[in-house]
Amino acid sequence: MLITLLLAGIVISGYMAIRTAREEKKIDEKLLEKEGEVYMERIRQAREQRQKALE
Repeated sequence: MLITLLLAGIVISGYMAIRTAREEKKIDEKLLEKEGEVYMERIRQAREQRQKALE
């Protein structure tokens, strides 16, 4: 009985670790995507300012 509970605990712990890692990966991807959009917007603004300065 004790061994069964121990094995069940290990399996549940492993499942929770994998699930948490997947959730963190999704959060990280969303954050990186948002940061990339901010970076691209800065590039667009800098490009527009250079074009206005040349006119």
